[in-house]
Formats: sequence, structure tokens, C-alpha cells
Amino acid sequence: MDIEARDDHGGRVRTLVMNRPAKKNALTVAMYAALADELARAAGSSTIRAVVLTGAGDVFTAGNDIRDFVADPPVSDDSHVVRFLKALVAFPKPILAQVNGVAIGVGTTMLLHFDLVLAASSARFQFPFVKLGLCPEGGSSLLLPRMVGLQRASEALLWGEPFDAAAAEKMGFVNEVVPDGSLAASTAARVARLLELPPDAVAAAKELIRAPLRSDLGDAMAREASFFRERLASSEAAEAFAAFLEKRPPRFS
Repeated sequence: MDIEARDDHGGRVRTLVMNRPAKKNALTVAMYAALADELARAAGSSTIRAVVLTGAGDVFTAGNDIRDFVADPPVSDDSHVVRFLKALVAFPKPILAQVNGVAIGVGTTMLLHFDLVLAASSARFQFPFVKLGLCPEGGSSLLLPRMVGLQRASEALLWGEPFDAAAAEKMGFVNEVVPDGSLAASTAARVARLLELPPDAVAAAKELIRAPLRSDLGDAMAREASFFRERLASSEAAEAFAAFLEKRPPRFS
């Protein structure tokens, strides 16, 4: 399966693995649907106390599968992409990311909604939306400036250049960078410490931390979605996607 789900830590932690290593774990519509469904199940479970997301092999995710994305773009509020992002924003329990390699596009954007992000030293991050003729999405236009400041957010979102794990940690985007071979163990140790805490108090703390953002975030994501749909229909996006699929530089007038 392209999304592998398993229960760890005695069934108290749901681990989700983006499992498409031959395609750099690029996300398809079906994978978004599976992730949204898994988050809904975990949220409603009386035994699962946290979720961990990672990628198979040495890549977290290269973002959207462009062929799949072009064939079935997220043009409505009930698309599986939107379902996943809304489930992530509303998730009431701790959710941790184990970033084991490259995280591009939505693979980086989604991390803004996680409670803890651990990254391997080889991890690389990128917001390439403008380069693809698109615009920021997933709440990044609100959350990133609040996290790193206006100028650094503008640099990341407008220029869309990759940045490494050390830079991500310095920005506050990543909690901790660990050697590649220690990532799984470090994540497991963090989860074990979390499981020692009283779960209702953890849930209350998360709600208090996230609640002030919810209203602003809903407005920002709706605004982004409107711009994003316009950009999807633009000639710039069409040229960017064609160039990507044809493995050539884009030609923007």
C-alpha cells in the first residue's frame, strides 16, 4: 500500500508511512484520502494517543505527484488534499514528523501543523510553489511568517530555494536535527516521553496552543485556496507543469 499504517508502542501510537519510494513518496489523490481517513480514525480512537508520520526509504516526500495532480487537481473544498489538510489542522492529539530525507512542497508545508518535527541531518526542505506558477498553500502564508519573520518567510516562499536541516532548525521550523542513523530511535524516545504524560492534560495543552490560530488559519487557507485555484488554471502553471514533465527549464514570458 502507498500509505502503510501500523500500531507502535503497545498500540498507543499510530505510525503512518508514505510508502512509494520508487516515486520519492510523491503524494497521489488516493494517498491523501488514505492519510485523511487514518487521521480521522486516530482522532476517534480511545487507545491511540499520538501519530507519527514518516516516509519509506531515504525520502520523506517529494510533494505532489505532478501527473496525478494535473489529472485530478484540488479544485473543490471536498477534494482529498483539502480533507487531509483540514484533518491535520483539527487533529486533537500530538502528531510528530520523522523527516528522513527530502521534503518538498506540501511535504514541507504540512510540517507547519505538526507538534514536533525531528529531521535527519540529510533532510532538505523546499516551498517551490511560485516556481510552479502557483502560490503558497496549506496555511503557509500565515504560519511561516509568524514562525520565522516576514523577510525569511518571503525568501522561502517567493524564491522557493531548498534549505537544509540545520537552517530549518535555526529557523525554528524543525525541533531537532539528528544523524540519519539515529532518527528512528530519537523519534521513539520522544514518543516514549510523551506517553509518560497524562493524555487529557496533553490534549488540553494542545488545544490551548492551537486555538488562537484556528480562526486566522481558516481564513488564510480559504484565501490561499481561492488564489490556488486561479493559479492552477493559469498559463504559467501549465508551462511549469509541462516543463517539469518534459524535464526542461520552463519558459515564462
